[in-house]
Amino acid sequence: MSQQTAPRGGAAWALVITSVAGFMAALDNLVVTTALPSLRKDLGGALDDLEWTVSAYTLTFAVLLMFGAALGDRFGRRRLFQVGVTIFTGASAAAAMAPGIGSLIAARAVQGVGAAVMMPLTLTLLTAAVPAAKRGMAYGIWGAVNGLAVASGPLIGGSLTEHISWHWIFWLNVPLGVALLPLARLRLAESYGAGARLDLPGTLLASGGLFGIVYGLVRGPADGWTSPFVLTGLFAGSALLAAFVLHGTRAKNPMLPMRLFRSRAFSGINAASLLMFLGMFGSIFLLSQYMQGVLGYSPTQAGLRMLPWTGMPMLVAPIAGILSDRIGGRPVVATGLFFQAAGLTYLASVATTDASYAAQLPGLIISGIGMALFFAPASNLVMSSVRASEQGIASGANNALREVGGALGIAIMSSIFSARGGYESGQAFVDGLRPALVTGAGVVALAGVAALVIPRRRAAERDGSASPARSSSPALETASR
Repeated sequence: MSQQTAPRGGAAWALVITSVAGFMAALDNLVVTTALPSLRKDLGGALDDLEWTVSAYTLTFAVLLMFGAALGDRFGRRRLFQVGVTIFTGASAAAAMAPGIGSLIAARAVQGVGAAVMMPLTLTLLTAAVPAAKRGMAYGIWGAVNGLAVASGPLIGGSLTEHISWHWIFWLNVPLGVALLPLARLRLAESYGAGARLDLPGTLLASGGLFGIVYGLVRGPADGWTSPFVLTGLFAGSALLAAFVLHGTRAKNPMLPMRLFRSRAFSGINAASLLMFLGMFGSIFLLSQYMQGVLGYSPTQAGLRMLPWTGMPMLVAPIAGILSDRIGGRPVVATGLFFQAAGLTYLASVATTDASYAAQLPGLIISGIGMALFFAPASNLVMSSVRASEQGIASGANNALREVGGALGIAIMSSIFSARGGYESGQAFVDGLRPALVTGAGVVALAGVAALVIPRRRAAERDGSASPARSSSPALETASR
């Protein structure tokens, strides 16, 4: 059972601080997308370099998330949250001052390290501060703010790139990070996980495995799929991930205990999260370039036109959180994922070199509603699928799988794009974009199927009461004390 000091600022301050931190981390997932053409023009680089400006962040973010959660449990969640904010803020300044594409990629990787320490602790700190009966609404607001970051990422990135320079998409984080540090120190309560230990072998296995696979997928189109380096990355990465799974079943205190996946709720929502982010991130990565490079929109215009998709979570996520409290998260999440798949299918069908915005708008709206229905209920399902003492691990695992999905989505869908099209002409871009979007739609539809694996609310409650050690909700655990 976790140990916690007396509350300092209550639920309201915890919600504000964790939401702003989540906003920063989520913003930097997508803020680069509308700046990609400008980065390509200013700093140079091929498609794989552009992929790494996004994937360097998502990859380090993903592979260190569970380690970051474990550090928080071991040394203090508030203390490590502050460390994460400090690293993220400093790396943002370094990215803003990057003189070349290589230094920008390096700074983005360090940003990911800071986000990996900061992000998983937002949910554990919030959960500790909010009463169980109100967590659905709190997660809804937290999800809405993260949705705001997703929504404003392309728009902010496009506007700053067009009217000032791309450097300011990173300078933006600095004042937010500086403001968060004293607030976290004064307003958040410190807490620790019970008996938390660090799993260095597990961290090395997961990090090496994911890096090898993403490296192989990113370099495959440029170097050839039979290149020794590409094949080594793919095979070695797969072997290391298999060793990580084996380690999680046998180690005494693994970073990610594989026994958690015996729960249908935990395994279902994590599979859905990975697949959803795979389809979504890969699609946004290509669509933002399509709007600028093929349809001729400026960065700001492209960001504005993405708002019906990326902005919908601001409006719908709080409602989705309340619905998940009343009817359970399973039907809300599954419905959202099928909406997202339908939207991507529609966008693929209307993509041409001269497609009007009116033709694209229905697909953007449908995808936006789907994304909004996913975010808040998914967080609630994750945190309620494990015991309170394991919520740090659960939050880190889910966020890690989301980011892994994002990195893999960009790599896989860019590979499909390169195999069927390219940057040579508008038609070549469309030829690559269509099959990539269809692939993204299929992956998100699979995520909807995975969400249906999650037990219905009553079934989950029966399972939890029958075996509380295996899977119990925070509310049930609180009531049992």
